[in-house]
Amino acid sequence: MIEDKICLITGGTSGIGKEIAIGLAKMKANVVLVGRDKVRCEATVEEIHKNASITTNKNRVSYLLADLSSQKSVKQLAKKFLDNYESLDILINNAGVFLSKHLTTVDGIEYTFSVNHLAPFLLTNLLLERMKSSSPSRIITTSSVAHKGARINFDNLQFEGGRYNGLQAYRQSKLANILFTLELARRTKESGVISNCFHPGGVRTNLVHSSPWYYRLIWVFISPFLVSPKKGADTGVYLASSPKVDGITGKYFVKRKSIDLSGPANDPNAATRLWNISEELTGYTRKR
Repeated sequence: MIEDKICLITGGTSGIGKEIAIGLAKMKANVVLVGRDKVRCEATVEEIHKNASITTNKNRVSYLLADLSSQKSVKQLAKKFLDNYESLDILINNAGVFLSKHLTTVDGIEYTFSVNHLAPFLLTNLLLERMKSSSPSRIITTSSVAHKGARINFDNLQFEGGRYNGLQAYRQSKLANILFTLELARRTKESGVISNCFHPGGVRTNLVHSSPWYYRLIWVFISPFLVSPKKGADTGVYLASSPKVDGITGKYFVKRKSIDLSGPANDPNAATRLWNISEELTGYTRKR
């Protein structure tokens, strides 16, 4: 069912995103990667061509450049996609960061919250009408089991006061991914667009490559217990391609199974409140 479908994947030049791209390309989907660096994007496209054994249609895998920490760049990305592609069948919001110190984006927003939540929020909304016209279509967001025990600190979303906690900021952003998925599913009900998220497992990626030495040292010690990016991508590929997911929306998946959410991750009021705040922070309000 995925052959010739158009799939847009953020964070597609490494780790889980690249493996999802390879998996979908092998199924003959048309994959569009999103990355920041042109050289790296071109190298990834060539690598995917080789891994997916694509020999007949070199245009099956392509890329668009964007810096997801900039809302202007996200808007430019959406416009370029809409100008060049008549449909969008699958959107995979996979890009994510983990930072050990407090940084703000060019928009003045805490970096982790901006890239991990606001970027997919804005990009999805900018592309949503095209996805509705392409329906049935699917939106998939990479979350994490790190959301457990986290909460959305609505009084201090951007960690502006006190000591910054990078792990707490990351966990909050992963909880935000789930709440975004739930609220999006509610708002797109009966539109032909489904929205789900997933935990890829503990995966050996470069998530902490720019963190201090002690984070990287911990990563080295736990790496033998982590799964490969290919295994981590499995549920993402499943959600994008399996007919078993038809009509299923607003769910959180682990190892291809829908898992019941509880506590802050299953709070519809928090989901609606987060959506409204996200509209304010991005300046984007969908006409109803």
